Amino acid sequence: MRASRFFISTLKEAPSDAEIVSHKLMMRAGMIKRLGSGIYTYMPMGLRVIRKVEAIVREEMNRSGAVELLMPVVQPAELWQETGRWDKMGPELMRVKDRHGRDFAIQPTSEEVVTDVARTELRSYKQLPVNFYHIQTKFRDERRPRFGLMRGREFTMKDAYSFDKDVNGLKQSYQIMYDAYVRIFTRFGLQFRAVAADNGAIGGSGSHEFHVIAATGEDALVYCPTSDYAANMEAAEAMPLNAARPAATAALTKTATPGKAKCEAVAELLQLPLAQTIKSIVLTVEKAAPAEKEVWLLLLRGDHELNEIKASKIAGLSGYRFANEAEIVEWFGTPPGYLGPIGTKKPVKVVADRTVANMSDFVCGANEVDFHYTGANWGRDLPEPIVADLRNVVEGDPSPDGKGVLAIQRGIEVGHVFQLGTTYSESMKATYLDETGKPQPLQMGCYGIGVTRILGAAIEQNFDDKGIIWPLSLAPFEVVLCPMGYDRSEAVKTEIDKLYEALVAAGVDVVLDDRGERPGAMFADWELIGVPHRIVIGDRGLKDGQIEYQGRRDAAATNVPLQDALAFIQGKLA
Repeated sequence: MRASRFFISTLKEAPSDAEIVSHKLMMRAGMIKRLGSGIYTYMPMGLRVIRKVEAIVREEMNRSGAVELLMPVVQPAELWQETGRWDKMGPELMRVKDRHGRDFAIQPTSEEVVTDVARTELRSYKQLPVNFYHIQTKFRDERRPRFGLMRGREFTMKDAYSFDKDVNGLKQSYQIMYDAYVRIFTRFGLQFRAVAADNGAIGGSGSHEFHVIAATGEDALVYCPTSDYAANMEAAEAMPLNAARPAATAALTKTATPGKAKCEAVAELLQLPLAQTIKSIVLTVEKAAPAEKEVWLLLLRGDHELNEIKASKIAGLSGYRFANEAEIVEWFGTPPGYLGPIGTKKPVKVVADRTVANMSDFVCGANEVDFHYTGANWGRDLPEPIVADLRNVVEGDPSPDGKGVLAIQRGIEVGHVFQLGTTYSESMKATYLDETGKPQPLQMGCYGIGVTRILGAAIEQNFDDKGIIWPLSLAPFEVVLCPMGYDRSEAVKTEIDKLYEALVAAGVDVVLDDRGERPGAMFADWELIGVPHRIVIGDRGLKDGQIEYQGRRDAAATNVPLQDALAFIQGKLA
């Protein structure tokens, strides 16, 4: 590719609405252009990267035995109504009507469509297993689109769907996809981690997220450096910090704590460790009749935070909301700040985190303004609670596998694999005939990769003050040739054209900058764009039979004999 025949549009400054590094650098490098909120045009430079991502994904999906098809962006509402997601998805699902007034969805994902394919095409166990995938545009009407391609509304995703006859088959298909994802992200040249995750709105049981490691990542990844344990914060199991509950040593005492409504303030006033206090979180579950609402009290150690996903998995709490002040006063007799499990005004269901359940002589609210109880103990002062894992883990917690302690790092989710089971096949009546001729529901798996999101994640992991540093496999070009005086020196033009032709013949993805730019501006463009390898040829070097090579991460250039240039570059690419 010659730069004069390509489209290069770099900016010295990022637009004011660009928030994070990847957004700023992609805008400055001319890779994307904002069309509307969360909607971007992929410019030629950015599209080259997208196509490289897609090529790696497609090669590994095909290698895994998956079969490519292409499902439509616009999907009939009837399919979504069959699974109930037409209502469950809420405003994130973009809905449109055709000229006849019929409802359609702009797809955010394709479980319904592929299940419809399966129920009409997969009739016998002899056709199983099968895995269909496509790389297609998606749309999710984000409440607050931001961060460029990291949280846009329109994006490209690879989604795949496996169909098996039984759970064992599903687990095998799941492992095949998991292994394929490991190969994909390894080929991307990115530092990544696969972690156990919650299935969320997709449904089913069992899933892993694939995260690109980046300090700017939105997600907290929990892992054990001395074992294979890894999970995202939502799914990471928090072990009790006391192996057993110590015996009570203090009497229950109602203690004045004037104006101290926070655990930190109470601990400071009483000169006690924050870890000896208990915080109260009140949840409400609405019942069929308004008068039948149910109030729950969740208890965590004063220095711990509630994990809302874990709370939603407690039997009876799936549809909870946080209680309002009027409800709190009605059930506890006091406004927030002094709540506790002892002496509530009306009965509440008490759930204690595992660590709280093993505490003794703890401090909790007395359900009276300006008062707390000290020396509170389970069994003696209040009934034994329901015990559950309620909290977010923290660094240094014991690993659930017993092989060390936990650490936390930030990551950007770019892939997710799910074991769906029969969640969709049962609601859509997708069955096959087994060996005895009886209909059985198909066992499904679902596997997604955010193709365009990969670009943002890769940049968040790989950049410096000059611009992007692409891994070789994703770079828009592998090598850039920068001539000094291309339009003024016949010797430079001759030698760099010769090298360019040799690289093209060798299959190297090379760009020759023949635009006639000044060296400073030319170098700045390609450093911003992030091409991994740069060759400079000028009259001064040619007199000594030398060219200059500099890798994108190198601090200085290296002289290379002109006659060795092709072999040298091929060696670098290898």
